[in-house]
Amino acid sequence: MKIFFQLCSIILCLLLFVSPTHAETSYNEYYISITDALINTKQGNEAEATKAIDEFAANWANVTSSEAKEKVAVDDALKDVQNAKSSEERIKSLTDLSKSVKALENAENPVDQEAQRSEFKTKFSPVMQMFEEALATGDFQTINEKYNEFDKKWNLYEKPVREQSIGMYGQIETQMSFIRISLSQENPNLTVVTSQFETLKNTIEQFIAGKDVEVDDANYSLQTLIDYIEDTASLIDDENYIEASDQLKEFITIWPMVEIEVSTRNSSLYTEIENQMPILVSELMKSNPNVEKVTDQLAVFKTDISLLQDDSSYSFWDSALILLREGLEALLIIMVLVSFLKKANQSHMAKWVMLGALTGIIFSIVAAILLSVVFNSLTVNTSREMIEGYVGLIAAVMMIGVGIWLHNKSTVKSWNAYLSKQMGNAISKQSIFAMAMVSFLSVFREGAETIVFYIGVAPKMPTFDFALGIVMAVLILIIVGFVLFKLSLKIPVHKFFFVATILIYILAFKIIGTSIHTLQLTNTLSTTIIHKLPVLSSIGFYPTVETLSGQIILMLICAVVAFREKFSKTA
Repeated sequence: MKIFFQLCSIILCLLLFVSPTHAETSYNEYYISITDALINTKQGNEAEATKAIDEFAANWANVTSSEAKEKVAVDDALKDVQNAKSSEERIKSLTDLSKSVKALENAENPVDQEAQRSEFKTKFSPVMQMFEEALATGDFQTINEKYNEFDKKWNLYEKPVREQSIGMYGQIETQMSFIRISLSQENPNLTVVTSQFETLKNTIEQFIAGKDVEVDDANYSLQTLIDYIEDTASLIDDENYIEASDQLKEFITIWPMVEIEVSTRNSSLYTEIENQMPILVSELMKSNPNVEKVTDQLAVFKTDISLLQDDSSYSFWDSALILLREGLEALLIIMVLVSFLKKANQSHMAKWVMLGALTGIIFSIVAAILLSVVFNSLTVNTSREMIEGYVGLIAAVMMIGVGIWLHNKSTVKSWNAYLSKQMGNAISKQSIFAMAMVSFLSVFREGAETIVFYIGVAPKMPTFDFALGIVMAVLILIIVGFVLFKLSLKIPVHKFFFVATILIYILAFKIIGTSIHTLQLTNTLSTTIIHKLPVLSSIGFYPTVETLSGQIILMLICAVVAFREKFSKTA
């Protein structure tokens, strides 16, 4: 009954954490899934590409549209993606899928693009005229003031450009950054600035005329930005300041292709990079640049961008460790019961103990399926990541409890006392049924906990690694069970529990950091960055006050438990 209420509580928590699905559908998440699938396919990351496609398909299954023709086109394009036999075929199918989604979005929200461009011309032509007149004065104080106004007006009116032509938008953003760089130099060159503005003006006029440019389809990502920053920092260390400035110019050139990943997750960082990068380039081009200022700012940007990467993941060993810990306790209890029957010359009754264990496994599988259905049916878009974060924290709390339990059983005296209690409960009832129930409840209880743990970590690891970890754990448990049975529990199992305690706490540390970071990416929790600390996603270390607070609490709990255990021994 206790297990039943625990499962009900878990499901209730999931229900509380899920935001209701709105009738109005946003297609932004679908474009992100397509982009992730494209990038990972091009990079040969099959597992991650498949995961992105599966996520798209799961979310798309909930979409309805009055535009039947366009909706069917998306359905067909998705089937082509799922049935693609090669990387080249999948890339083409994903591109077609993106176009189909865009066509559906346009059909649901019809827009007169020519009218939009005409309105943009009406609003922005006076702004270009204003800056052109400022250039004619030759007064750089006036030019800078008018450029700042030009930049503000662009941010106000840029939307139709960005929506109609990402290629044009990228060119305009880059050209504006180069003007900002020129104006920030020690001795600005009026001829250079004027020439740059003419190029910019020509690009804007081409957009107004309805022309477009091809988008560079290279595999740009947040990691690309980090790579450029690291290369720049390396050049600065070598005192190659001009080459470093050229590297940052390259950063600015590819920035429009990646900026959406920054702006949707951290709008203030987006604004900061747009404003500061041209200034950093100008600083490096000075005869005596402030190197410390530039390197400090680049380090801040690197940390901030790294925190936006959702690259937190678990390995096959994390998957194996969970099942090893949970399976070990149930296995030991079953072995105790079987060994007792063997010593009592009642070996033929061991089948009832095994039947209880098998029933516990079946019930655990059923519970896993039910929780999986609830989890998948209630999570759409960012709600999925929110639940992953919340369930991860629930799993971490339970894991801390498991660690304390293990620590308390890591001495010979306490472990023997525990075994005696388990055997005594079954023997006192003088019933094989009681032993079968002990076996069943042991397996089902550990199975229920395992389900919660796996729901928290499974979405962040490749399916192959997840399955490999489980298979490894099962094989290890079989070997351990065989050894235990043959040696009649005479090996020092408590020592194994001591090691398992350490491993459980390490895994809890990682789950806490990863789960809080996931909630930060969805803006569910605030993000207070601690600069100059590295991002170590492999161990769940993210330099923010929020993630470190949770992990420090874990370490304090570990210290208190260890101190209490040591104190009880000396008392």
